[in-house]
Amino acid sequence: MADSTVRVVADDREEGSGVIEALAATDDAAVAVDRLSLGDYFVDDGLRVERKTLPDLAVSIADGRLFRQASRLVTESTRAVVILEGTARDLANSDMRREALQGALLTLTLRLDLPLLRAKGPSETARLLCYAARQRRRTQTGAVPRASDGSRPSGKRKTQLYVLQGLPGVGPTRAQHLLEQFGSVEAVMTASVESLEEVEGIGPKTAQSIRWAVEEASVRYAPSLARDPN
Repeated sequence: MADSTVRVVADDREEGSGVIEALAATDDAAVAVDRLSLGDYFVDDGLRVERKTLPDLAVSIADGRLFRQASRLVTESTRAVVILEGTARDLANSDMRREALQGALLTLTLRLDLPLLRAKGPSETARLLCYAARQRRRTQTGAVPRASDGSRPSGKRKTQLYVLQGLPGVGPTRAQHLLEQFGSVEAVMTASVESLEEVEGIGPKTAQSIRWAVEEASVRYAPSLARDPN
């Protein structure tokens, strides 16, 4: 097997998605199917990828699953990225408002610092996986400028505190209190308002703001989004 081959481990729950088949048909990619504890694809032993179709994105926003998954991804030592697959037409039967969708994407990219890639379908998702792997290889060999070796500079705890400080009303001190109280970013993201209020320095207003930031209720879908062809 050539050194240029991109190696991808796909979660077995992705079978039937079309992505595994597209990878298998790619000359310079080798795909294996296994059960992954986190993410849908693990690329070149260094990039974890969560794939979301637009309908699944809408459901995962409504039930809070999206932010639980995202909080786990950003506290991993390996690099993580989210691929959003599909077009706006795929949301035609969804009750998700455009504003709710945009809010979720802002949380992923600005607050949780998760890169977001877009693909129209499974074949393009497969190409993105391979392209991302090649880009990382060029970065690691110095072919393009880089600020660091890609690892979190000061370990997992600093990354967790950084993520928590992206929540409304949460600064360095409150972030430390939250992490000490709950033990992980994931636990903070899923905590109730009442539990958050028990943390030192977190009052009712801040607790409610945190819940607002990480949870979106399912609301009526704006028809204007369905008319967006992109």
